[in-house]
Formats: sequence, C-alpha cells, structure tokens
Amino acid sequence: MINKEVIVIGAGLAGCEAAWQIANSGVSVKLIEMRPLNSTPAHHTNEFGELVCSNSFGALSPDRAAGLLQEELRTFNSLVINTADLFSVPAGGALAVDRSKFSKSLTQRLSTHPLIKIERIEQLDLPDEETITVLATGPLTSDKLATRIKKFTGINSCHFFDAASPIIYGDSINYDIVFKASRYDKGDPAYLNCPMNKIDYLNFRTALVEGEQATLKDFEKESSNFFEACLPIEELARRGIDTMRYGPLKSIGLWNPKWGDLFDKENRLKKRPHGIVQLRKEDLEGRLLNLVGFQTNLKWSEQKRIFRMIPGLEKAEFVRYGVMHRNTFLESPKLLLPTLQFLKRKTLFASGQITGTEGYAAAVAGGLLAGINASLLAKNKTPVTFPNESMIGSLMNFISNKNEIISKQNKNKFQPMPASFGIVPELTNRIKDKKLRYIAYQERSREVLKGFKKVLDLCLRKEDLLVEIN
Repeated sequence: MINKEVIVIGAGLAGCEAAWQIANSGVSVKLIEMRPLNSTPAHHTNEFGELVCSNSFGALSPDRAAGLLQEELRTFNSLVINTADLFSVPAGGALAVDRSKFSKSLTQRLSTHPLIKIERIEQLDLPDEETITVLATGPLTSDKLATRIKKFTGINSCHFFDAASPIIYGDSINYDIVFKASRYDKGDPAYLNCPMNKIDYLNFRTALVEGEQATLKDFEKESSNFFEACLPIEELARRGIDTMRYGPLKSIGLWNPKWGDLFDKENRLKKRPHGIVQLRKEDLEGRLLNLVGFQTNLKWSEQKRIFRMIPGLEKAEFVRYGVMHRNTFLESPKLLLPTLQFLKRKTLFASGQITGTEGYAAAVAGGLLAGINASLLAKNKTPVTFPNESMIGSLMNFISNKNEIISKQNKNKFQPMPASFGIVPELTNRIKDKKLRYIAYQERSREVLKGFKKVLDLCLRKEDLLVEIN
C-alpha cells in the first residue's frame, strides 16, 4: 500500500520546487532539511534555497538556453523562478537575485503552505519503497546519506569540485577607479568594472599562481575533477598568461566614458584596458558586490591580499570569502528514467544537481518534474516526460536512459550538463544563422508545451484552487 504523503529530502532549489509542485496539486508533503542540525562547508544560513555560489540564474532572454529554460519554468508556475523574478537585481541580460531576500521568501512560502510539513532533521537513510520520495539533497549530500545512496545504487558516487566567489561591501571600493558600464553600452550599466593595465594584470596573475591554497593536498590530488564551468580563478591563471583575459577578465566592449568615444576605433584600441574585473550587485541597493568569475580555493588571508591588488579594490572589505567544496552527483544514465524515477524503485525520484544537471534553473527543472510526477504517482496516475523539443525535456533525456546514443556516451564518462541548445533535437528545417536558429528553438518549445500543459493540468486537477504566487 503506497503512502500518499510524499517525502522530499532536501530544501535546496530542487527540493523547494518539488515540494511546491506536490502540495500545489493537493498532495501532502513532508519536507526534510538537515540544516541547522548539520550544515555544510558552503552554506551560511538556515534558509531554504540558499544560493551557495553565484546569485545568477543565467541569461534572461528566451533565445538563450538558460533563458528558454526559465521561460518554460514560469509556464508551469515555478515557485523558485517566480520568486527569483520578484527579488531580481540588475545584472545586464541575466536573472540575478538578492540572495538573502530570495531564500527568506522561499522559506516563508513553503513553511506556511497548509499541505507542507517541515522537519529539521538529518535524513540518514532512504525511506522504504512504500513511501513516494523525492531525493533532492544536492551536490552537498551528507556523508551518511551518500553512503546509503551508494549502497542502494551499487555504483560509486561521481564527484567534482565546485567553488564560490567572494563578496565585498559596495562602499569599500574606490569609485574614482571603478566605473559602471555594460558591454557595448547595451542596456543599463548593471556591472561595476575595475580596469587593469598590463603590469597590473601580470602582477595579479603571478600572485594568483603563487598564492597559497586551502586544503591544498586534497584538491591537488584530484585537480582534474574541477568542473570546467566553475574553474577557480587561480586555475585559469595557471592555464596561460592570457587565459583570464579571454574569460572573466575580458575587457572588450567595456568602456569608461572618461576615455573618449567607445566607437572611435583608433582611440578604443589605444586606451582599452588589458583586463577588467567585473563586480555584480548582490542586492538591489548595491551594498554587496560579487567578484564575477572569481571562484577560488585560495586561503582567506591570501584572498584578502591578492584581490586587493585589483585596481579600485585596494581597501575592499570582505563579507564572505570564496570557498571550494566537493559536489556529489549520480551516474544518472545508469540509474534514472526520464521521469526521474529510479529504474530499480519507481517510488523514488531524484532531482536537482545530484542528478548531474548544472546551474540553478536546471536544478529547479528537475525539482519541478520530480514534484509533478510524485504527485501523479500519489494520485495513482502515470508519471510524465516533458516533450523532447523543450529544454526541460532535453535536459531530462540527457541525464537519463532516454536517448540511447547519449546514454552510451554518458555511461562512459558522465559529466554535469547545463541548459544548452546543443542537446535539443534538430529543427525539421535546418537554419544556418545561429540567432535565428535559437529563436526557432524557442518558438518550437512554446508551441509543444501549450498542448502538453493542457493535458498535464487535467491530470493534476484537484477540487480546491492552486496556490498562486503573489
């Protein structure tokens, strides 16, 4: 006899979304979160959905992969994405949030939902197979539970090393040097920019390369396990003299009006900085600033010394230093159906970054699908898969056994995957122009999800009204 109350383990982004979708369909939920009883090296609060790395959900525009994924999630009343919209801060073309207000709002919304019961305990084992369960413990799954998951799957857990950037006080920087600008003057100037000349840059790179690492021996042994999308800034510096200048320190298109006309080619080439460090607002007022792309494993004392070498940050005061942590994820193509059910236990779902999706919006997508399918199972209905043509569907296909070719590749060397147009099915009519092709992907997704949502809403219908985002 299946227990109709669904258990969601973990109140990160995926767990929050799963619990919301389940409760919103009229099914009772027990949401289990181990903090504050047992915290992690990367968390700083006890709030739900705490963003431990960047405060950005990626590009907003739906003709970009991350933007399309966000749009799809809004279509299905995503609590997390709608909350991100409510507490967004300027970030150029990206969706970035005030992380404190964002996580506090998620905690409040879920804690007051009439069908959600919160338990602040550490889950030490998987519930029995009579209990519909969503495993959303994320890449920072506790050691005890990770051991039990390993025993259940019979597969050694995969892992990689991830890192977070430092955060500084906005009133501690030198605005005589730092300037506001957006690349090529597109949109409002959402970033603050610290220009470097060649000598500044070379001295800074040398300091990064020679800087003392935290827990150096542990990470040095497995440096190949860095996730390429979140490489520590010192690792980028080691890869070549100009590597940072083609990455987070790229200066092209960023211009201080004091230097003259951006579109005066001769002047631009003569005065363009050798490199630029960008700062992004963590809150709407700009009291807190994030060093963009500055994930790091440097010791805290070294971060203070080296990052103060950046022009304009000579007296920077740090709210939070960068940290590195080990991320765990499943070998999902061997274990999961595209419904996110485990092949060997249909009442157990996995969601979020533990499944091998990368990025906040992708984690939310997993929570949304797992929550929807846990609800359907609790109602004695068949779990669904999203259309292949949607970004959600493509991501779930990639991490599951859905696509035979992808699965064979992933079973050899499975690595986390962010939202990408490279994993969606080709268009019937091939379009050479990349921008037009991406717009076509967007339009196709909108069209297929219209019909899918109508059918899904009928399956999930309950007598009382769904709770709406205010």
